[in-house]
Amino acid sequence: MTSSDVPDNRWSDLERPPLNATALRRALVRPGSLWTSLDVVASTGSTNSDLRERAAGLDEGAVLVAEEQSAARGRLDRVWSAPARSGLFVSVLLRPSPRIPAERWGWLPLLTGVAVAAGLSRAAGIDTALKWPNDLLVTVEGAERKAGGILAERTADGAVVIGFGLNVSLRAEELPVPTAGSLALAGAVTTDRDPLLRAVLRSLEQWYGEWRAADGDPAASRLQEAYAAGCSTLGRTVRAELPGGASLTGEAVAVDGDGRLVLATENGVQPVGAGDIVHLRPV
Repeated sequence: MTSSDVPDNRWSDLERPPLNATALRRALVRPGSLWTSLDVVASTGSTNSDLRERAAGLDEGAVLVAEEQSAARGRLDRVWSAPARSGLFVSVLLRPSPRIPAERWGWLPLLTGVAVAAGLSRAAGIDTALKWPNDLLVTVEGAERKAGGILAERTADGAVVIGFGLNVSLRAEELPVPTAGSLALAGAVTTDRDPLLRAVLRSLEQWYGEWRAADGDPAASRLQEAYAAGCSTLGRTVRAELPGGASLTGEAVAVDGDGRLVLATENGVQPVGAGDIVHLRPV
């Protein structure tokens, strides 16, 4: 049963109405669509964990949305939390074709970033920049702030669950850290989460369809070009904090065909496939 089907008297913030699960299903789950099911729950620990556990019994295109998450995880198991109904906390189940080489599956979180940014541009009227590899940035009072993040995880049966969390109506006093932001603080034309979610999922369906039709080729599907165009990391001096504790400093000059960030360092050009990126200098 969804949060939209049963009133929850704990929620009294009239500026944050619950999602309309029935209307969302009517708009998104239809013959020929990527989206095959859509469930909205009042609260859960992590939509990614829930969807991974249920993946074996689900078709591609299952969508799980939570009004509130108590144990959401970002990369490196960082905690992601926000007040109930203040954001979009969404996970989707994808089953890329076996003919798509496994090394190209690494583009899926980057693809999701492109899709979310495009959907928000249309529905919220704001520009959302991408920080490699998986952060969504908005501009608040002239400064870049993190408003969302993306996490991709493999399932036991070989599918991929991609989750994204997005701060929508979070107020300044509710920010978990000073470097966080929200669509509301960035001047979005709407914080109504229903049209925002529809726009993002439709954009994700379009980009995933083009990527899949190109057998995952990031150049042929225009994904590599689109990601580079929206990536605020490129052109900056950055520090890459690598797994194991090492670090690398240089100018971010490209995102290569494997989705890696290419740094021009004192010791030559080096690709970075995983790690935290710290922006050291504006473009």
